[in-house]
Amino acid sequence: MSTASSYVDAKTLKRLSRLSPWRTAAAGIADWLIIAAAIAVSELSENWIVYLVAVPVIAGRMHGLAGLLHDFAHYRFIANKQISDAIGDLVLAWPILATIEGYRRNHLAHHRYTNSDMDPDWVIKLGTREFTFPQEMRFAFLNFLGYFVGASSLRDMRSVLTRIQTDDPFTLRYKLARLGYYVAWAVAFTLLGIWREAALYWFVPYFTVFFLLLYVRSVAEHFGETMEYDHELTHTRTVIPHFWERWFFAPHGLNYHLEHHIYASVPFFRLGELHEAMMRNETYTKRAHITRGYTTGLLGEVWLNGWRRKSGSGRAAPAK
Repeated sequence: MSTASSYVDAKTLKRLSRLSPWRTAAAGIADWLIIAAAIAVSELSENWIVYLVAVPVIAGRMHGLAGLLHDFAHYRFIANKQISDAIGDLVLAWPILATIEGYRRNHLAHHRYTNSDMDPDWVIKLGTREFTFPQEMRFAFLNFLGYFVGASSLRDMRSVLTRIQTDDPFTLRYKLARLGYYVAWAVAFTLLGIWREAALYWFVPYFTVFFLLLYVRSVAEHFGETMEYDHELTHTRTVIPHFWERWFFAPHGLNYHLEHHIYASVPFFRLGELHEAMMRNETYTKRAHITRGYTTGLLGEVWLNGWRRKSGSGRAAPAK
């Protein structure tokens, strides 16, 4: 088996792993500004069609916040870990009902024990209907539809809460600070009389499209019949998205999941350059699991191939 150190040279890796706090901060500020702009345009238009467009736009930027949270979990912001975690919680994690440390403990275990019985992400998903492929067409349709009415989102949220509750690293002081954060927002919404707006522009996108995007990306990263789990280049999938897909399914380099698994020290804004460097390695280009597009390649690999075989058309996907 090839080792991670063989895909790019040490000098290149060191250069690509440099932190750039201003670039990370700029990405987070941009996400929040786009959310604010989408809300403002929708409110000023007073048009339900504009609102329906604003919902996925906001959800896409929520996904962007989650992508930056992922970098913070890997300490890819600033060297001071305490300050980094405090900033990450306040502007990235707590708004989407997550925590930096809670995500970190789960995610680093996922890196250490990828796709094994000790991988918390793998264990909680393996064998569930939504992560079993090939997938019955009727179930897939109802599962996707369930995100638009919140049912599938609540199921996914219960799964996350169950996993978190088994490993609670937080002090009472931290829990009280987090509770105070949410109480402060609730008081602000009440005093300003904007609970309706909070529901329409935060809770609706969050409990519908945001969780749908998380689900599709989660499937893309490690699941499907075409995955081969016996090699580091084939147990994780990188997706090269169409330009519009980056906004929704792959903000901040989340599509480069294979590269990230091998070189987790590289921050999100250099993952594209890392991918290009690794593509110059013959072993990587021959073996790496790279898929073109979420709505094209991934859809075909994960869902359509199984349905075609069941209907008697098309070829079977390679066995894992």
